[in-house]
Amino acid sequence: MHKKIHPKYRLGRPLLMDIDGIEHLVDLALDMHSAWNHKGDKLWQALDPDLWELTRNPWGILQTASRDKIIEVLTDPVFKKMLKDIIQDKQQRMESSGWFQNNHANSDLSCIAYFSMEFMLSEALPIYSGGLGNVAGDQLKAASDLGVPVVGIGLLYQRGYFRQMIDKDGRQLAFYSYNDPGQLPISPVRQENGEWLRIKITLPGYYVWLKVWQAQVGRVTLYLLDSNDAANLPVHQGITSELYGGGPELRLQQEMILGIAGWLVLKALKLKPEVCHLNEGHAALAVLERARSFMRETGVSFEEALTITRAGNLFTTHTAVAAGFDLFTPALIEQYLGDYAKNGLHISLDELLALGRNNPEDSSELFNMAYLAIRGSGAVNGVSQLHGRVSRHIFQPLFPRWPKYEIPVGHVTNGVHMPSWDSPVADEIWTCSCGKDRWMGMTKNLAENIHCLSDSTLWEFRTKNRHALIEFARKRLSRDLAASGAPLHKTDEAKTLFDPNILTLGFARRFATYKRPNLLLQNPERLFKLLTNPERPVQLLLAGKAHPLDYPGQALIQQWIRFIRQPEVRKHVMFLSDYDMSLTERLVQGVDVWLNTPRRPWEACGTSGMKVLVNGGINISELDGWWAEAYTPDVGWALGDGQEHDDDPAWDVSEANALYDLLEQEVIPTFYNRDSRGIPPQWVAKMRESMATLTPVYSAERAVRQYTEQYYLPAARAWNQRSTKQGATGKAYHQWIKNLDTNWEHLWFGDIKIDSTEEGHHFEVQVYTDDIDTDAIKIQLYAEGLNGALPEIYDMQQADKLIGAVHGYEYSVFVKTQRPASHYTPRIVPFHAHINVPLEANHILWHK
Repeated sequence: MHKKIHPKYRLGRPLLMDIDGIEHLVDLALDMHSAWNHKGDKLWQALDPDLWELTRNPWGILQTASRDKIIEVLTDPVFKKMLKDIIQDKQQRMESSGWFQNNHANSDLSCIAYFSMEFMLSEALPIYSGGLGNVAGDQLKAASDLGVPVVGIGLLYQRGYFRQMIDKDGRQLAFYSYNDPGQLPISPVRQENGEWLRIKITLPGYYVWLKVWQAQVGRVTLYLLDSNDAANLPVHQGITSELYGGGPELRLQQEMILGIAGWLVLKALKLKPEVCHLNEGHAALAVLERARSFMRETGVSFEEALTITRAGNLFTTHTAVAAGFDLFTPALIEQYLGDYAKNGLHISLDELLALGRNNPEDSSELFNMAYLAIRGSGAVNGVSQLHGRVSRHIFQPLFPRWPKYEIPVGHVTNGVHMPSWDSPVADEIWTCSCGKDRWMGMTKNLAENIHCLSDSTLWEFRTKNRHALIEFARKRLSRDLAASGAPLHKTDEAKTLFDPNILTLGFARRFATYKRPNLLLQNPERLFKLLTNPERPVQLLLAGKAHPLDYPGQALIQQWIRFIRQPEVRKHVMFLSDYDMSLTERLVQGVDVWLNTPRRPWEACGTSGMKVLVNGGINISELDGWWAEAYTPDVGWALGDGQEHDDDPAWDVSEANALYDLLEQEVIPTFYNRDSRGIPPQWVAKMRESMATLTPVYSAERAVRQYTEQYYLPAARAWNQRSTKQGATGKAYHQWIKNLDTNWEHLWFGDIKIDSTEEGHHFEVQVYTDDIDTDAIKIQLYAEGLNGALPEIYDMQQADKLIGAVHGYEYSVFVKTQRPASHYTPRIVPFHAHINVPLEANHILWHK
């Protein structure tokens, strides 16, 4: 195992090591738990309030503060009491049993390795871009809260994702800040002898050394790989420079580091995860390295190792369109993985390429990382109910002739880590009504307790949140304008814009055409009248980045800026630049309404709207992603008809008009219709219902509990069963699959006989199995579901052996139904109690 370094020796400032109590500050500063624990805010404010406001980076503050200032606060009785209380809370949290220990202490599950290209944990560690990192970071935090034994694997980016500024002409400018490791809340991973843990992997003709860092996320450790090592050539030092930067070659290099070197980190730390969770296809190469490691330990072949290890792998896809997956040319795969296939996996290049292709015979087909992840995993899931359905459609080509409903993709709807996104006022409201452990799976009466809160309590809480947001937005806009070179009178004017008593809408996300961030601008004149209504005005806060190479997305930003810079509009709309975690946090805490306008079904889940729930915000969203399953009229408003319309411009115009109507006729009147106390009772009722019913369901804690019970625990059991005794059981399963592959084409149907009565139909069918054991197959009767219902599937029972036939049998079943017999078709599918069909065995034979 790696050596635990005493906290004070991580500081790197010898003059501070002798300060009494410094080790407690260091320990807290290096624990990302401070990012979601409001108690610690006052500690860091006391050291440097301005730097805290700008960075929210405890470690950076501790590195920057003077010796005198640190001594001053550590000798202050009030500060010492706060510090002592927080340290005690941390000790109790670390020593206490979590939900996992209380419910699954005797399970087969001891470690889950969570691989992701990005993690959004705090603005202090900028190694994220958006939604994917949001999900990964929030799930690590929830795992810490619940005691689920997770370790994270990611990359340490020297520059991370780009920073945004809007220039005088309204154009997006991209800048890349250097992530100084000394200022980040991370520390080197040391081996027992004190040496920095470094991993060496082979790229074409050269080695790359990777330093390993760790970030502490409460009870969870995140390990980060860094190519900025002096032993590497300068060109290779920059492999982990940018998140989603460069071209396909750099992306493949990064994915090799994440998947292959990431698994080697686990080996070096002597961690033996039963479960490997691939958060998107970027991490797919981990399935190859896990198989290779098992080959070296046991001497089995690659095919056998993949059958054994895949049982412990889970692939979560976040992509709603097939074009969104990582695709690489065969030549690039050969260049970077050809030798790895030959000398590491002992398979041919063609065999490797087949794992990432729909048609292995097509030599021109690109290598799809999602296909590799599917073929290397024991389970696959989407991130919302609707996205599960969309993913089954996307991956149907890998399971030819299988009905879409049975494509092996489940779903776990994402959730957000509520303690990371609630405001201090919201935290106080929830704590008083539901207790501090409300998200830990312990409290059962959240909805009931929120329903007991008075209208006045909820409205006061909402008003405080809005006031705090407006104050922040004024300062932020003034700073943004100054940075862009705006004249002084404009920056001063920004400090007075917006009214904290006006209905405030928020829209913030990546500016991409499918998200339709400019839907409200379909009719600028109507939007202008809506915003500037003298009796019931509205104000709108916008934020978001377009990828530096996404020029249509950047044009959408410029269109908004031109609209905003009209003198009368400026008082009602702000665009805040450099959308990051800090800005997201302020927006979701303060807005009254969160807008979301993607083209259905192109948003896999969308988590931004979940973050307003805990803060009393209400959603207006397209019926896409999570909102398609969450929406009821009691909790918010919906756009769209629940159908897909692709990118039809006429439909965009229609939905824009529907959005204007909704705002004018329902949202705005509901907000401004007040009782004698100045409270909008209908608004508060919707706000209360949203908080009570949606917040617990769309929390990351719910998602992690669901992952644990639905996927992690079964995967751990399957891995342990297949891997014991040098993989003997798994080898037998592999042989079973091989026999099926060899002999499936020899299966065939004979005659079918149908007797129909008023009660239903009796089906008899002849089946010839050749060398396939009848226990290895099921004969079923199948009918498509009617009017959106689930398919009807009936197992047929073996009756008599056919006289004079070799391996010929008769199967029958009676179906009580009024449907015509022609709706039903016999079929043969593989069957094994411990093999996932059709994920691992996708054969199917239909009666013609």
